[in-house]
Amino acid sequence: MNIATSVTVFQDAVGMRLSVTYSEVDDQTGKIIADNKRVNRVVTDASAKAICTQLLEYAQSFVDTQAE
Repeated sequence: MNIATSVTVFQDAVGMRLSVTYSEVDDQTGKIIADNKRVNRVVTDASAKAICTQLLEYAQSFVDTQAE
């Protein structure tokens, strides 16, 4: 089975991107077969884009309130 371990959302010249890091784990033993594998996608689904935008705005609120 594959287990997502981290997610990054970012904007670049292509558009909104989603980068997912995951581990492959043996279903029977729980042993990690492969670690830190990555898949990257351009987000094309409108509702997923809206969620990514909200997440970036939420993150920005933390940045905006940090003392300089």
